[in-house]
Amino acid sequence: MASVETAAEHERILREIESTDTNCIGPTLRSVYDGQEHGLFMEKLDARIRNHDREIEKMCNHHFQGFVDSITELLKVRGEAQKLKCVFYLLFQLMSSMEELKQCRVQQRNIATTIDKLTHCLPGTLKTQTGCSSSLFCPNFIQNSNTCLPRAGQYRFCSIMAENIPKLRIQIRDTAMAQLRDFLESIRKHSDKIGETMGLSAARAVTVGSEVSGPAAGPPRGPPAPRVSSRSQNNRRVGSSGSLLRSRSPPVAAGLLSCVPQDLVDFSPVYRCLHIYTVLGLRDVFENYYRKQRRKQARLVLQPHSNMHETLEGYRRYFNQIVGFFVVEDHVLHTTQGLVNRAYVEELWELALSKIIAALRTHSSYCDDPDLVLDLKNLIVLFADTLQGYGFPVSQLFDMLLEMREQYGEILLKRWNITFRQVLDQDNYSPIPVSTEDEFRHYTSQFPLQDPELEKLPFPKKLPFSEFVPKVYCQLKEFIYACLKYSEDLHLSSTEVDDMIRKSTNLLLTRTLSHCLQYGIKKKNVGLAELVQVIINTTHLEQSCHFLEEFISNITNIPPDTVNATKLYGTSTFKDARHAAEAEIYTSLNAKIDQFLQLADYDWMAAVQGGGALTASDYLIDLIAFLKSTFSVFTNLPGKVAQTACMSACKHISTSLMQLLLDPELRQISMGALQQLNADVQECEGFARAGPVAGFQGDTLLLAFSDLRQLLDLFTQWDWSTYLADYGKPTCKYLRVNPHTALALLEKMRETSRKNNVFAQFRKTDRDRQKLIDTVIKQLRNLITQHHA
Repeated sequence: MASVETAAEHERILREIESTDTNCIGPTLRSVYDGQEHGLFMEKLDARIRNHDREIEKMCNHHFQGFVDSITELLKVRGEAQKLKCVFYLLFQLMSSMEELKQCRVQQRNIATTIDKLTHCLPGTLKTQTGCSSSLFCPNFIQNSNTCLPRAGQYRFCSIMAENIPKLRIQIRDTAMAQLRDFLESIRKHSDKIGETMGLSAARAVTVGSEVSGPAAGPPRGPPAPRVSSRSQNNRRVGSSGSLLRSRSPPVAAGLLSCVPQDLVDFSPVYRCLHIYTVLGLRDVFENYYRKQRRKQARLVLQPHSNMHETLEGYRRYFNQIVGFFVVEDHVLHTTQGLVNRAYVEELWELALSKIIAALRTHSSYCDDPDLVLDLKNLIVLFADTLQGYGFPVSQLFDMLLEMREQYGEILLKRWNITFRQVLDQDNYSPIPVSTEDEFRHYTSQFPLQDPELEKLPFPKKLPFSEFVPKVYCQLKEFIYACLKYSEDLHLSSTEVDDMIRKSTNLLLTRTLSHCLQYGIKKKNVGLAELVQVIINTTHLEQSCHFLEEFISNITNIPPDTVNATKLYGTSTFKDARHAAEAEIYTSLNAKIDQFLQLADYDWMAAVQGGGALTASDYLIDLIAFLKSTFSVFTNLPGKVAQTACMSACKHISTSLMQLLLDPELRQISMGALQQLNADVQECEGFARAGPVAGFQGDTLLLAFSDLRQLLDLFTQWDWSTYLADYGKPTCKYLRVNPHTALALLEKMRETSRKNNVFAQFRKTDRDRQKLIDTVIKQLRNLITQHHA
């Protein structure tokens, strides 16, 4: 029973396996493995498989021929299928392209429609990061918004734009104005940098455009002469009309100065703001605002610093700021249409010119350094050339430079006054000794000495002048070079430069050097030997004046014999100094003589010496010895100077001795005193006869003592009868004896006679002499009365 049921169960399971989907066969197989007859089931399963295999084989055998035929047919259509596959692939690609084309055309239609709608409102959609619209589209959009937005259609963004356009206009205007203010502040802060850059460009332009001329010929060993520009070649001043011509000189400068580099200054805020305000109908407002702000900046730029005169950098910064200001205005003038006009720029420049000249006059007046004045002059020239390159008239600046030339000359005179005084103080007032040919050439290269006789002398030898002469001559040339440096680039002709240098040199000679020479002559420690050397020095400097004129002519290329050429006054200057030194020699010599005369100690009541001849007083012997040694030094002086000094000394001795006799405080003189004085005068006459100075003819020098000699002869010889009888005749023996002088001396002798004869009045000889003196005195008084009548 169990086997039948088991077989039935196995059959059921086999049917389920054959009929059940493979996904649900799991439970069926689980029932097999859970059963007791597992091996029996496997046998039935194998038998069932074999039955099915036999049926399959039968089926395959039955359909094999048909399968072969089908395969044969299939191979025949495989090629056609491949072709059909290619066709289907191409059709698929075509359909895909058609779909893309369809989408593209839809997009193009949409784009065209969008472009058409947004054409007039496109600028409003282009926002910058700050919220402001693009500078290229906003003005046009704002200008045409009332007509463009309705054409765009009833879109929401159009209504939003229509609501925001008034706000957008204000925002754009304010933003543009803010950018303009930043621009104005920037160029205000950096105007000096702009001016410095454009000034250098102008300097390069002038250097490239002008012909560089070589330095004028000068002396062989002098420093190179600065270049002098000719007015006919380099005068670039604006004509008398004073208008701001756009022409640039030299021509090559036009390209270099035509515009401000964009990397230096960005003018886009000005252009943008001008365009926006023009679109908004506020161009006049913007123009007035811009000009007002620039006028304020001009006043700030033109206000110099209080300490500007202390350094050159202060002037340079001041000029650079002004150049930067007007370079910007020039650029705006020529890159905008009417924002600034020519009249406005001319007005600013006229204001600036007056302020600049006033500031320079004030600050330059504090300067006492010629080097700083010279650097300032070069800076002003560069400033003027730069502004002139932009068409601004600068003739007033060059006129002011000529005014500063006077100040520069005064400063030079002060400096050279110190230099000349130092040379005088350091001079040893001795001829220069030279022991070699090189030393001789060294000094002759510094000073044009022309003395063939001196050149023939063997070494060692002495130059006639002291170190003062070559040093002063070199300083005169240095002064001329300093004057010439200031005249450079002032657009002056060679004639004007030559005249200016000669006038300044004349001031140096007639004022500065003349005062210094007077200072050197009047110094307390200057003796006769030094004065003699001063005369020799000034004589050689006077002879060198024509070389100095040739030197000026060489560096200015103006012949010295040109009509109306200023002549140097060096000859008169050195001649006056020499005359002053000569007068000082006479004064010093007389002062020295007075020192000896102060040692005179006469016994005016001395008795008459009998017997041998009297000897001269000691003081007078010393005085004569001093005069001999002094006049031996005068051999190098010009002959007339030595002769005049000797004659002056002798006259002074004679006059001084005469004054001793006629001194009012001296009331009594004895004949013995007159005899001693006579011996002293004879000593002086011996000195005069010996010829201490060459050049006197005969006894000319004795004439200095003739008045004293005749007076002493009259008294010592007591020859009153001859004097009274011949008085007034041309052949009178005592022609030089004045009756007043004789009367005064005779009265002194009468007082002496009365005093000595108080107790001897009864001696007949003394009484007769007293009577004789009284008689002569009476006759002299009558003679004086008659002569006076």
